[in-house]
Amino acid sequence: MKRRLFLQSTFLTALSGAVLKGKFLRAASFNTNAPRGKVIAVSSKNGLRATQKAAEMMLNGSDALDAVIAGVNIVEEDPEDHSVGYGGLPNEEGVVELDSCVMHGPTHNAGAVASLRNIKNPSKVARLVMERTDHVLLVGEGALKFARAHGFKEEELLTDEARKIWLYWKESLSDKDDWFLPPLEEIPEKYKKLLDITGTITCLGLDLNGNLSGVTTTSGLAFKIPGRVGDSPIIGAGLYVDNEVGACGSTGRGEENLKNLSSYQVVEYMREGYSPEEACKKVLKRVIDHAKLPNLKNKKGLPSFSLKLYAVNKKGEFGAASIYGPTDFAVFDGKENKKYDCAYFYEWKDKKN
Repeated sequence: MKRRLFLQSTFLTALSGAVLKGKFLRAASFNTNAPRGKVIAVSSKNGLRATQKAAEMMLNGSDALDAVIAGVNIVEEDPEDHSVGYGGLPNEEGVVELDSCVMHGPTHNAGAVASLRNIKNPSKVARLVMERTDHVLLVGEGALKFARAHGFKEEELLTDEARKIWLYWKESLSDKDDWFLPPLEEIPEKYKKLLDITGTITCLGLDLNGNLSGVTTTSGLAFKIPGRVGDSPIIGAGLYVDNEVGACGSTGRGEENLKNLSSYQVVEYMREGYSPEEACKKVLKRVIDHAKLPNLKNKKGLPSFSLKLYAVNKKGEFGAASIYGPTDFAVFDGKENKKYDCAYFYEWKDKKN
């Protein structure tokens, strides 16, 4: 079969198929006043290597999208990081399913994959969805066939350490069959380190030409129902970029992010003139106020989940906010690659029932 017909066939196959009032305990504002020609990279807590790589590439003239994808590839390929890719935590059946999206500021184009199995770098596949189709999102078997058609090799993504974590969860299933871990105090000490995972990684870049792009990539909620898709591959939730305004990415409770399209709203607040940090805080306040279901609150009436938002604007100002803290995020600020403190609403100790 000729390559054109093969790819056309692949594309057709892919086609088938009580209100809380938050009050901030701490704020942290940063303003580099970056002019055109200054490089900024912003990522989640587990992204210090990603911002370093992205910054190095952008300083050498790379497009922001090339740079941020190369940055998160480091984490996707790290077996000791259980947030995504090789070593990511699996679904309830022990299968690693990956989600990712990319967005290119200059073209306002985007691509995404969800429930992708056996492919180590979902962010690279998401980029090809953007560049080689007129679609935005491919899922499941269609996404896998698309990846194979473009030369990606299938491989086992479940590492021995991730398998141990999964087996412990299987052995500890509650009689409610609710897909949640037992309370932390009930977990044996030897497993606590294994369960201390970082979650999703997002990375945003502002390059030498003043253009913005971003990527978010994850293995999703650990031990999820097979086929569950969170916020990470959804444009407007896990990631949003407007090249005239700014970019935002997220990590944390995907379902609450999806209900509020948080990343899109952060960019819209920045359009109105709010700083990246203030925009993140305003959106998280809305998320908290909208969390009305009983399972979304602890016994203190506070959110039973956390969500973090990270943003950078066209001027190179950056910031982040989290529902719970203290916590930090990774930034190349034009001079140094280091961690900055997030603004936050509540102390981590208040999250426990």
